[in-house]
Amino acid sequence: MRNNIGVMGHPINHSMSPVFQQAALDYLGNKNIFEKWDVHPEKLEEKIKSFRKESFIASCVTLPHKQNIIPLIDELSDSAKAIGAVNWIYNKNNKLLGDNTDSSGFIRSLTEKYNFLPKDKTALVFGAGGASRAIIYGLIKSNVKKIILCNRNYDKANVISRELSTNKVKIEPILYNRDSLANYAPYTDIIINTTSLGMAGGPAPTTTPISSELISSNTFGYDIVYSPLITPFIKEFEKSGAEYGTGLSMLLYQGVEGIEKALNTKAPINVMQKALDALS
Repeated sequence: MRNNIGVMGHPINHSMSPVFQQAALDYLGNKNIFEKWDVHPEKLEEKIKSFRKESFIASCVTLPHKQNIIPLIDELSDSAKAIGAVNWIYNKNNKLLGDNTDSSGFIRSLTEKYNFLPKDKTALVFGAGGASRAIIYGLIKSNVKKIILCNRNYDKANVISRELSTNKVKIEPILYNRDSLANYAPYTDIIINTTSLGMAGGPAPTTTPISSELISSNTFGYDIVYSPLITPFIKEFEKSGAEYGTGLSMLLYQGVEGIEKALNTKAPINVMQKALDALS
């Protein structure tokens, strides 16, 4: 069956989601086809209207629609409200619910795949964009001890600090430079890159926000960039002898969270992982 579940964005040909999500649907005996919907921003409202039917199940949402979709749907989850972005919408009793599983997917990948427990840990996060907000929200919900937010634009980092800090978890914004990093990076439990540095086809594909001499072998590294799989950031953690997680894990687990909520059933993670591995 078509037009009931899929992923939408513009462009969309690069998306890996249909491959591992279709593997999940097939394993679960679901007859729907997980489709790719290339939706130009001018056609977004029209596409959302097409979802207002009883047979619609869910849609994963990618760039450039994660913010613009918000006024077009009926309700938002707590995570979507806090992060200010939607990466899944579900049909819940004929209402369109917007959700954000980037944060919970990131945390599940940490705990389930890498056995890293964020509670009471200190985290250093690079970047102050939408992905950073999702990561930070997930870390706060996991009761980390403290978050250091490092960005080239201090004001942007400070805005996130003001909006997302809680009574229990404080976000300390710092300006990106080597002296600042030297004061924090070697003493943190986890360092996360949420920037596009090191992304294939991006503006700085050979660049990393941190070098190995500032990385403790006891620090866990995580890069949300997944193309290439082993980014310049990850290579610095390999040099330091530290453990790390890759962006494909976050991609997988945000999809796991999404399909579980869409179908109200447990996702076949191993099946989805195998399908994703076949692409990389």
